[in-house]
Amino acid sequence: MPETLTALARFNAAPDVEAERELLSCCASRVFAAAVAAGRPYEDAERLADAAEAAVRGLGWPDVLEALAAHPRIGERPAGPGREAAWSRREQAGVAEETRRELAEGNRAYEDRFGHVYLVCAAGLTGAEMLARLRDRVRNDAAAERSVVRGELAAITRLRIGRLLGEAS
Repeated sequence: MPETLTALARFNAAPDVEAERELLSCCASRVFAAAVAAGRPYEDAERLADAAEAAVRGLGWPDVLEALAAHPRIGERPAGPGREAAWSRREQAGVAEETRRELAEGNRAYEDRFGHVYLVCAAGLTGAEMLARLRDRVRNDAAAERSVVRGELAAITRLRIGRLLGEAS
């Protein structure tokens, strides 16, 4: 726990530009990063995670789309050396190769229907579970799906805030 507090103290003391850059690895919306950075200092990790979740849920749809643009398709192996790519690889580790092909097909149908990447908080889910959720969600209407997407983005962001604090020590 002291390591988290130390990481939180460093985050709280960081210049705005640095704090926003760190937050962008948790949610790639500039509006999100500016809002959460502006709320510093945070008393504890839970308050930071709560503020991050509230900021995601309060984003306008164009800002959600900005964040979605940074997420790889579920089932694709994210490339690159960056923190966000590494986190995505870890979050999607449970996807078997045969399921990847089915996810690729499902992703195409989802993107054709909604115009953006299918987003699911993949941590702890198997590839089959992610595929089942995709198949269910492709039947949503646009308003319902936007609500689900916000919830998934908030959950991913909350997990990544925890990782940010854990990795910052």
